[in-house]
This record gives sequence, C-alpha cells and structure tokens, in this order.
Amino acid sequence: MASVWSPTALSLCPRIFYPSSSSNPTGSQQSKGFRKQHAFSCKSSQGDGKPSCYVEEQLGTRRRGFMLELGFAAFSFPAIVSDAMAKDNDVPEGFRVYTDDENKYKILIPKGWKIGTGQPKGFNSIITAFYPETVTGSNVSILISGLGADFTRMESFGNVDAFAETLVSGLDRSWINPPGVKAKLLDCKSSKGMYYIQYTLQNPGESRRYLYEALGMASNGWVNRLFTVTGQFMEEESDKYSSEIEKMVSSFRFI
Repeated sequence: MASVWSPTALSLCPRIFYPSSSSNPTGSQQSKGFRKQHAFSCKSSQGDGKPSCYVEEQLGTRRRGFMLELGFAAFSFPAIVSDAMAKDNDVPEGFRVYTDDENKYKILIPKGWKIGTGQPKGFNSIITAFYPETVTGSNVSILISGLGADFTRMESFGNVDAFAETLVSGLDRSWINPPGVKAKLLDCKSSKGMYYIQYTLQNPGESRRYLYEALGMASNGWVNRLFTVTGQFMEEESDKYSSEIEKMVSSFRFI
C-alpha cells in the first residue's frame, strides 16, 4: 500500500473509534436475505491526515509500514449504515451470521447490531463495520487490504510474536513529550493460519480501550489480501460488550 502514517495521525486516531448516529448517511435498507451490499465512498473523519512508514532493505520496512497502516485504518472507519444478513444453522442464541459471498468470509454478529460497508479515504481497501444501535465506542470492523507479491502467507510478516510487537509498539506514543496514546500488548497467538492479538490503547486522561484482532490472508483469484478483524470496547463497557466482541472476532472464517 502506498500511503504511510504521520506521527500526527498516531495521537488522533484513537479518538475517532466509533461511528456517530447523527452522521449516518441515509439510504435504502437491504432485505435480510441479501448477503453483500455495494461499498460506497466515505469521508474520513481525519481529514487529509494520512498514515506512514518506511522499509529497510525494501521488504522489512514495507512490512512494518503496512502493519502500522492496517492498525490505524481499522480504527478510523466513518459512520456507515446498511443491512446485509445471511441465514445459517447452529448460530448461538442472540447472534446471527453475516456472510460476504464476494469476499468469501462469514462472521457472527449480535442481533440488533447495524452493518455497513465503505472505503476509507486514501486507502485502496474495503471496510465493513458492525456496531450497536446506541452510540458507543464499541464495535467490530473488517478491513480488506491488497498485498504485494512479497506477502504469500501470514509468516511473511514474521512470526506472530514479532508481528504483534511491531504493530503495538508502532502505535505507542507514551514516550514522547507531551505523552500521546499508550499501547500495551496483552496476548498474541497463531492458529490455523490466523494471527490473534489482544492489546490496549489509552490516550492521556481518557479511558482504556481494549482491542482484539484476528488477521488472515486469502486470495481473490488475482492477488493475496489481508483481512484484519478488529473488535474494540471501552474499559467501562467491558461487562456489556467484551464477551460479544471476543466471540465475534473469534468466529471469523473464510468460506
């Protein structure tokens, strides 16, 4: 990906994590039997601020830069509303299945949550957002990003420990003066070709935000693409949303 994040974007990004119901665009709702809606272009709430990084000996730095991009892009989706659901058997009580036939994945979402797709400004990516009807900082998003020929599997980014450390340390700005967002890695693991990462972000004077990510790679027949599933909730909302969001992220599957 061509764009790279600037240090300015690092401190701003955690502040724009959730969609505002007042800014939701209006449009016709899709029927519940319809699986995939067309993506539409959305304005970025960050204006023209863009992400950024570099590359040591070409490949290494590009990997690090890409990881920072995907980390921030997953957080900054604008408000987007639509509805596209698919029926499935053996769904846990209180959940339903969202299936994207075009991009070949499915995920569990709580009943009553809103769904929408869009394209973040400045990114050659597709993002799908899932969030409660009430305005909250809790949500789940799926970012699909094209990869270069160097990336053929998740290990192309390094092992899960190195990947997680690079991602989270790249988000941390607690060491600058004045201190910015503090990022802390909680856990990471690799399973069946997927990377799973848990970490927190906290702006000075604000509540801590918990994030769960699942990352996997799949081809669309032409190029490999990275799927980044990011679930997040505020510390004070953990009792209400943590279990649901963890279940959503862990339920992501390619089809």
